[in-house]
Amino acid sequence: MAVVNLVEKKAKLDKQAAVQFQILTHCFLSGIVLSSSEIVCLIMLAMDGVQDLNAFCMKVHEQKVFKSPQSARNAIARAEKNKLVIKEGKSKKKIYINPEIKIQTEGNILLDYKFLSIAS
Repeated sequence: MAVVNLVEKKAKLDKQAAVQFQILTHCFLSGIVLSSSEIVCLIMLAMDGVQDLNAFCMKVHEQKVFKSPQSARNAIARAEKNKLVIKEGKSKKKIYINPEIKIQTEGNILLDYKFLSIAS
């Protein structure tokens, strides 16, 4: 029988921190590297739900996440390439977090992750 060193950690998080943890965990497991501004942008998008692209870019710029709306648009384009964000529509594009990532933002959230590292 193999011996496993078990580490258990429990913490109470606010909703924003729970969303951030889910995004960071998905990106870590997928090998996606994000800047701190991109992380904040994705958290805001996940918390707000479906958004108009232009309005959302202005919002993150006004909250000083990015220096310009164009920087926000570039970050969203990178997130779309990494399959983190979905864009829909022709002229007034709507954006939202990819549902395949399964980010939970509503109600009570319990995150139960189990990771195993096997020594060689």
